[in-house]
Amino acid sequence: MDDPAEKAALLNRQVGHFQPEGGSARAAAGEEPFGRMLAGIRGIRLEVTDVRAKFKYAEKKPTEVQDRIASELAARGGPWDAAALAIQRRRRGP
Repeated sequence: MDDPAEKAALLNRQVGHFQPEGGSARAAAGEEPFGRMLAGIRGIRLEVTDVRAKFKYAEKKPTEVQDRIASELAARGGPWDAAALAIQRRRRGP
């Protein structure tokens, strides 16, 4: 993908997906703040056929960090968050 308008649309979709709460200016071809950077970006489409991930449980982090992570997992309530929270609590111990 080389067209600046197409790249801007792709970037805006990605930012909208990964930062739905906003907080970033929208990209637009030829407009500030990101328009001039679009020339240096290449867009490609990949087909993901397999994902292998590793969850970090923050075992070596301070208690305050572990508590914050546990609170965020509990509040977020994503598909795997309850299982990750249970493992984190089990690894932490009493």
